[in-house]
Amino acid sequence: MAELSELEMLEKLRTFNSPSVGNVVASYPQHPHCLGLYDPWYGRWYADDSVSCLFPELGPAIGFAVTVVFGLVDPDQPAASYLDFVDFLLAARKPSIVVCEAQFPPEVLCRAGIFGGQSGALYKACGAVGLITNSPVRDVDEMRELGIQHVARGVTSGHGSLALRAFNVPVSVAGMDVAPGDIVHIDENGACKFPANRLADVCEHIDAFSEEEEEHSALLLAATDGAGIKAAWRKVISKGVGLDDRSLG
Repeated sequence: MAELSELEMLEKLRTFNSPSVGNVVASYPQHPHCLGLYDPWYGRWYADDSVSCLFPELGPAIGFAVTVVFGLVDPDQPAASYLDFVDFLLAARKPSIVVCEAQFPPEVLCRAGIFGGQSGALYKACGAVGLITNSPVRDVDEMRELGIQHVARGVTSGHGSLALRAFNVPVSVAGMDVAPGDIVHIDENGACKFPANRLADVCEHIDAFSEEEEEHSALLLAATDGAGIKAAWRKVISKGVGLDDRSLG
């Protein structure tokens, strides 16, 4: 089989959900098709439950991380040019995922709807296919029509003045640490990331891992009694699913 191009590999992974990608990236380090790129519990490679997908009907989005930090206007804090950020976004590898760390005080963060229809249009025009942020967003109806996927803290209808603090820097969003250029996969399950130089490796292993899971589900559903169910489940847990050895019997 001919080698896939970078874009073809990204399109392939877009047909899988983020847990399937995560299975290969780090979730099951004992499994032969898991790359073990991070500590599965403490590696900060996937988003926690503080954010959720706004448009599950749009399906997954995957791309190269373009990172940005926003916060309150503060003369003692740095600020960067938004137009410079646009230039950077235009020049970034495509497709891109905007990854925003919102650095607001807790009493403001829950009300900081700093992304909406205008920013969504801008990012889409610049080649972004999705956005993940630890802030709320707004203009949900407009963004849905744009077809750009969003994972966010929630929704709210307003915001105040703000500053673009930095871009193209490491960020932390919902417990996931992202470096510029990382590959980020977002969908209704949340988000996960991995280094761009492991794209081919993830693509190589994801088919076998997912086919194995489909086989296991079929065995479980085909079982007609308790003995059959237990035999099928024994096969599942023998494949390196991370169970304590004492739980395998």
